[in-house]
Amino acid sequence: MGIKVVNGGFLTTIQDMGRYGFQETGLAVSGVMDTRSAALANLLVGNDENEAVIEITMVGPMLEFTQDIWIAVTGGDLGAKLDGQPVPRYEAVFVRDGQTLSFSGMFGGSRAYIAFAGGLDIPVVMGSRSTNLKAKIGGLEGRKLRAGDSIGFAAPKTWLPAQTERRLKPDDFSAKELTLRVLMGPQDDCFTDDGIWTFLESTYTVSNEYDRMGCRMQGPVIEHKNGGDIITDGISFGAVQVPSHGNPIVMMADHQTTGGYTKIANVISVDLPKLAQCMPGIRIRFKKVGIEEAQTLYCEWRTEVLALSKRFAAKAEPAGELQAAAMAAAMNEHKNSWCNEGVYRVVVNGEVFEIELSKETARFR
Repeated sequence: MGIKVVNGGFLTTIQDMGRYGFQETGLAVSGVMDTRSAALANLLVGNDENEAVIEITMVGPMLEFTQDIWIAVTGGDLGAKLDGQPVPRYEAVFVRDGQTLSFSGMFGGSRAYIAFAGGLDIPVVMGSRSTNLKAKIGGLEGRKLRAGDSIGFAAPKTWLPAQTERRLKPDDFSAKELTLRVLMGPQDDCFTDDGIWTFLESTYTVSNEYDRMGCRMQGPVIEHKNGGDIITDGISFGAVQVPSHGNPIVMMADHQTTGGYTKIANVISVDLPKLAQCMPGIRIRFKKVGIEEAQTLYCEWRTEVLALSKRFAAKAEPAGELQAAAMAAAMNEHKNSWCNEGVYRVVVNGEVFEIELSKETARFR
């Protein structure tokens, strides 16, 4: 049991942090477009940050739950609703069997992420659960989700420690103009001084040609010395290709493993999630930074992840457990007069506890 897909939305896939170690064979890494939002969703529900999530692009799906579970929705505000009521973003939310999660529009950002406490029951293919749409591997049969699909939960959790603290300030994706920090190279020497100046001083616009493979931008032409073609070499997530037409293309999660166009720069890792949330029409400026600054920013992000992981792994306050245990004792005392056998959920100070009641006894689980 897990979820049933009533409507698949525009492009809804299962992704994790990517499939590494196979680029030499021509297989793309894939994985989530917005690594920050996906990691935060997983941490909120007690998962490892690399656990598989559902990535939603622009128009969200409708999902019917067939089992109780904790979830978190992060990333862009696509109007998440549970049985028609708004779902808070960046917060662990308890969903019951029979409830329906839907999305009503785009109110900031273009991609949302759903994490499920305990993970999704999806097979690992070549070290990852990520969907590679071109290779048709990973995820659910290597394709996007569609009506009629069913996905099970791997180890669903209906109880989480420190639940009252399982919320974060939602990221804001409402900006119409962004600055993306870049490391120059590896082929920045293929451009004239005027070309470099144009790249760093101009404003570019995200075009309609933007998918999981790359983001094409339109703006002032970046001048080459001798054209934009080179001997094919490796490409990384965030590489800024500039073909002979002179406009930049930023490589995204499903980027090809090699390419024959000059790469003027690479967007730093911590800024790629911003681009992942962009819609066509957003204005982009590029800012040159050094490797030390890029590394410092990345280390700060990793420190934040570690701190959040420790915070959300904290055990519940003893007082809460004692109160729940007292409730179990009270139920045990009166079980023959007013209770049926079964498992009962008791909420104490916002935390959910399970009490199993049988003919013999009631015990705190």
